[in-house]
Amino acid sequence: TGVEMAGAIAELAKKTLSDDFRRIDPRDARIILAEGGPRLLAAFPEDLSDYTQKSLESIGVEVRVGQAVTEITAQGAKIGDEFIPSANVIWGAGVQVPDLKDWTQKPADRGGRIKVESDLSVPGHSHVFVIGDAAHVAWRDGLTVPGIAPAAKQQGKYVGQRILDLMNGRETSPFKYSHAGNLATIGRHRAVMDLNGIKLRGWLAWWFWGLAHIYFLIGLRAPALVMVQWMWSYLFRKKGARLITGQDRENATAVVPPPQKET
Repeated sequence: TGVEMAGAIAELAKKTLSDDFRRIDPRDARIILAEGGPRLLAAFPEDLSDYTQKSLESIGVEVRVGQAVTEITAQGAKIGDEFIPSANVIWGAGVQVPDLKDWTQKPADRGGRIKVESDLSVPGHSHVFVIGDAAHVAWRDGLTVPGIAPAAKQQGKYVGQRILDLMNGRETSPFKYSHAGNLATIGRHRAVMDLNGIKLRGWLAWWFWGLAHIYFLIGLRAPALVMVQWMWSYLFRKKGARLITGQDRENATAVVPPPQKET
């Protein structure tokens, strides 16, 4: 999410890289997080959203809620009516779905997602399925299944079984999404967690977030390697490699000139 990205950049600039440069001070980096909705992390309870905003602000992130990004150029981004010069604009608001509405000639929501049947098939085409970001799947309380990786994995597994059942003449029950909860990391020792009503914040949520990600890694070597790398970074605040390549100094400073400090 944009929250996790903003927190990671703030930690990188103000902690990890703070002593690595002689001519610039990474702590001077201005980090702005723009949210078009009324609060951050709308899928979380409101108290966790408030904690998230305060945590980001405490590590130097400017948070702007209720302000949508209306334009992005090579020179920066426009938030509301204000244009902010920047050489680095990072998009964290999701992806555009494929143009399936015209191809399928079926109803779609305002985001272009196809409204599928309970077995994730296209209406009128029982052997054609749409899953993931391209699917509008009804959920509970009038909501739709969120466009996140765990949901897409469940849909893929379901459709695979559904195809086998069709080939063997078996019936399949409707797709049922199982939502494990929401996790988001903000920075070192800062995270929020909402697991079906169980809410955590701060240090404990941060550790839970890390362990959860390691648990879902595939294989045996990957979790062990990631755990060692994370522990090294945690204890010494050091990364394996921090290389800036592919752009000369003139181009790097052409968009936004370096700040002038008073002497």
